[in-house]
Amino acid sequence: MVQQREKFSPEFKAQVVLEILSGAKSAAEVCREYGLRSQLVSKWRAHFLARAASIFEERKGMHPAEKARVAELERLAGRQALEIEVLKKASSMLGSRRSASEPSP
Repeated sequence: MVQQREKFSPEFKAQVVLEILSGAKSAAEVCREYGLRSQLVSKWRAHFLARAASIFEERKGMHPAEKARVAELERLAGRQALEIEVLKKASSMLGSRRSASEPSP
């Protein structure tokens, strides 16, 4: 029977690595406590440290997919604003016609 690999959440991985880096527990203690292999924990730690500097980088701009989505939403908002204006004018024109065509009591 094939055993499935267990998947760990990013939050769990960060917690494990931070316990080691803070000195709260040794890598061996963490492995025993959570039932993890030392190679896996070492891999998480290396990955964490490799990307640690990116936390402090400023974002230089939006991802192209995000830019396209923003442009699409701006077009939609503009179209809806135009439709609202047209409907307001039509409503006021119809309202003034009805009041003029209704007989006064």
